Amino acid sequence: MAFKIFLKLGVQLPSCFKVKITNDAIIHPEESKKKKIVKVSNCRLALSDISDPESSLSMTDLSSNAIIGSNLHIFTHAQLKVITSNFSSFNFLGQGGFGPVYKGFIDDKIKPGLEPQPVAVKLLDLEGSQGHMEWLTEVVLLGQLRHPNLVKLIGYCWEDEQRLLVYEYMARGNLENQLFRRCSSSLPWLIRMKIAVDAAKGLAFLHGEEKPVIYRDFKASNILLDSNYTAKLSDFGLAKDGPEGSDTHVTTRVMGTYGYTAPEYMMTGKIYSYFDLNKNILKSIVTNGT
Repeated sequence: MAFKIFLKLGVQLPSCFKVKITNDAIIHPEESKKKKIVKVSNCRLALSDISDPESSLSMTDLSSNAIIGSNLHIFTHAQLKVITSNFSSFNFLGQGGFGPVYKGFIDDKIKPGLEPQPVAVKLLDLEGSQGHMEWLTEVVLLGQLRHPNLVKLIGYCWEDEQRLLVYEYMARGNLENQLFRRCSSSLPWLIRMKIAVDAAKGLAFLHGEEKPVIYRDFKASNILLDSNYTAKLSDFGLAKDGPEGSDTHVTTRVMGTYGYTAPEYMMTGKIYSYFDLNKNILKSIVTNGT
């Protein structure tokens, strides 16, 4: 499916480059706890469950959810200050719509039982355009879905007004910086193809879930690269449940990044899964960002 998406975008592979697409699977626990307020079934918690004005998801609901609770670690704000050296400017990685991102390091003293590793800590900007709902969307979605081409969420912090997210550290940053920064060599052709296919596989996984997910924010700055140039989709705060069954689309408030959002969606509020397929991004990958 990922390969079909890649071809649909109009990018042709050279004959010397062959890609083997494997079937990626995710196993969900057979049972999850039912709540009186938040609907939880034997499959993943839907994003519509947390966006319902009548629902109220608490810290306890997150930690006790069979899937989220087993996949994610809970951090205190004090622990994350230690991890990032008090959010030092020397550890600053960048700034997004959600807020600033800092590099940190987790060891056994901070989280016994968690493998020592570098991490990226994203801090909600309390005066920014995003807020608790975008934070919660990331926790609920990435706390349940695991795939090689989705960035891994390790844990989160929810203290008073503080909302933080702890991710695996992606050594090569985002694709936008790799394509457009001045002081860098051009990415080799085969690396570009690998990144494009990885991104397509991530989208195919989201769209192919039993409860489909529409990403709504597919752009170069949200494609992260590890040391081996494996591409992973990140920043899921704007994600939306996709159409199920015989439905072809969902109608929702228009959200996304100007210049990347499909004009049909902006005009009608109707969004289809294929609106995630931004041809301009993958064309920029194969044309050196021009």
